[in-house]
Amino acid sequence: MPNIKPDDRLKTIETVAKLLDSQFKIGNFRFGLDPILNLIPFVGDGATALVSLLLVYTMNKHGASNKLIIKMVGNVAIDFAIGAIPLLGWVFDFCFKANDKNVKLLKEHYLEGKHTGSAKGIIIFSLIVFLLMIAALIWAAWALSAYLIHSFS
Repeated sequence: MPNIKPDDRLKTIETVAKLLDSQFKIGNFRFGLDPILNLIPFVGDGATALVSLLLVYTMNKHGASNKLIIKMVGNVAIDFAIGAIPLLGWVFDFCFKANDKNVKLLKEHYLEGKHTGSAKGIIIFSLIVFLLMIAALIWAAWALSAYLIHSFS
């Protein structure tokens, strides 16, 4: 790896993150291009998610740990998933700033030595939550079907 200070590695990432999440200011409220582009259905949220993932990829190339990368991808996934919901997602994008959160995590990693190590625990926890969500959806579909069948018979 070239002899680059952490501050140099962070500069471009911070600039793009700020543009997406906090470039503009109205009163005490900061926002970026992410919620504005989200006004374009599907394309806007997808484009900002792609840029966010490219930032995470760049961070990965510059020595971010697996644990840190998983946390960052989680922030991008939350931003994308909730941001894709009409109206609610637009409001959410003004409040949840995934890229700013990721820059904060990266600074903690580089400057304070946090978020190091394996991502095995996070992946296992995420998989368990995902499987529980699928089980809840299957149960809800079954309960709704039973209710509808009972109501119309």
